[in-house]
Amino acid sequence: MIAVPGASEQTSQVKVLNANWTAGPDGEDGRFEVMIVTDDGRQHTFSPSPASMTALLALARANAILLWDPTDRTLIAANIVGTWLAPTGLTRVTVTTPNP
Repeated sequence: MIAVPGASEQTSQVKVLNANWTAGPDGEDGRFEVMIVTDDGRQHTFSPSPASMTALLALARANAILLWDPTDRTLIAANIVGTWLAPTGLTRVTVTTPNP
């Protein structure tokens, strides 16, 4: 549980973010589905629009701490500028890529 103004008591840090894209008919955007795993081990899924997915990927690649509030289905991007959450002991997740 993380105390963030405006967030519920169930808010947790995002540890894993995965995305699937299913092609739609030719000429259409298709469908995205995102799964996140929070530090409490819970899995959450949602289906953002293609435009929202673009913004989500930009946030995921930014040097930010991502938090998920399951009560309001809200993704919180903390520390985009500055280190406000540093005193709470949260750290940025290390992004790794598998070796081919």
